Amino acid sequence: MSIKTIVQVQYQDIVNRARESTRDYFVPKEGWLRTVRKALNMSGVQLARRLRVTKASVSNAEKAELEGRITIKKMEHMAEGMGCKFVYFIVPEKPVNEILLEQAKKKAEAIVAQASNQMALEDQTLSNERLKFEVERLQYELLREMPSDLWDDGK
Repeated sequence: MSIKTIVQVQYQDIVNRARESTRDYFVPKEGWLRTVRKALNMSGVQLARRLRVTKASVSNAEKAELEGRITIKKMEHMAEGMGCKFVYFIVPEKPVNEILLEQAKKKAEAIVAQASNQMALEDQTLSNERLKFEVERLQYELLREMPSDLWDDGK
């Protein structure tokens, strides 16, 4: 196994572990800022005082979170004011290997379709069974080689 492959597997493990640990994750209806503040029995005025901002600033941050327009820096600042730590994740909806398998299949299908069209022009068509075999063969070859253009659109 090459160093590049080992490193890629390590990245995949990190992402898959994050995915597993956040499986039951949900965003509270009122957002995390307001939910945590209420869990701490802290008023907006009290949080504002701790952060040395206005109550309107706290209210605006809570509203911005719900609207998806709050910054990471602001979330960190608000969390610190409540004695908390802000954490964020980007996690795939499926295990990384499944996403890669699907992408490799799409790429393989595009490559085989293009080759098949060219062969049809030359009156050398392949059977559906042979086309399916070639897609699967190429799919696993793409996964093994992980070409830099795996995620490029088209061929």
